[in-house]
Amino acid sequence: MKIIDAHAHIVQVIAGFGSQGELRSCGNGKAIYASGQIIDMIPPGLGEVDVTPEKVIELMDKHNVEKAVLLQGNYFGFQNEYTWQAIQKYPNRFTGAATYDPFCVNKEKIKKHLFEELGFRIVKFEVSNGSGLMSYHPPVLLDGEVMDEECFYANKKGLVFVIDIGRAGNPCWQIEALRTIVLRYPDMKFVVCHLLAPQQKDEEVFTKALKRLALPNVWFDLAALPANQKPETYPYEHARHYLKIGKEIVGADRMMFGSDLPSTLCRDSYTHLVDYLADSDVFTEKEKEMVFYHTAEEIYFND
Repeated sequence: MKIIDAHAHIVQVIAGFGSQGELRSCGNGKAIYASGQIIDMIPPGLGEVDVTPEKVIELMDKHNVEKAVLLQGNYFGFQNEYTWQAIQKYPNRFTGAATYDPFCVNKEKIKKHLFEELGFRIVKFEVSNGSGLMSYHPPVLLDGEVMDEECFYANKKGLVFVIDIGRAGNPCWQIEALRTIVLRYPDMKFVVCHLLAPQQKDEEVFTKALKRLALPNVWFDLAALPANQKPETYPYEHARHYLKIGKEIVGADRMMFGSDLPSTLCRDSYTHLVDYLADSDVFTEKEKEMVFYHTAEEIYFND
């Protein structure tokens, strides 16, 4: 079965920024926040301080992954030029999203460079309270003036709009505001990361939220769904349960496999992140082909 990884990251240098300040490499795949907290970010074998496109392709080849979508966020730090270079060097293996902070004074210059000069066709925003826009800015209304301006621009440019709204219970998890903006731009494709990032305790609120976002121009990637079920381990039965709920509400054709590499591989293998889904009985074989390949091909690789 062919695979597209719809949510992966490459890292030229760890330059994150979030609720605990700047995040910088301290060697051996680890990084340290300004608060002093040290976390695992890159697993052995992918790099100590960076994750190159070549290392990712090597991993992809071992797991029958034909292509990957390179996304970005504040966790590793913005990697726009590095992502663009990888796409240019390996156009048959990668596409990717650009990102930027909409509060930058010179954001119009940034957008012109990213989307007109470099030609990115995907934009991604992480607004989470942990390492997204709301981790170092006051809460931002997703249907308010700031984000609507970016949606208007993305819609005008024909971009795919990818958004990570963090976890339930945080100010960033604005389901009704996201629904409003999706309905406001019905011709733009929206991809919501992490299937809304439910944890084991979130089934009721997750189910209600997913029903509100079951709209014709919304898709979901499944990245980090197993990791969000901590301390659960492979075969991630609770993650499979959420896959079943997702299938029932939005349909198998609205979900895309994603690994969220490299950080998720600090906890488990790429093989397990594929197999928990591939070996489950949640999807038929035809549905698995959509989840693993065809939907991402249509959304991200067919211009």
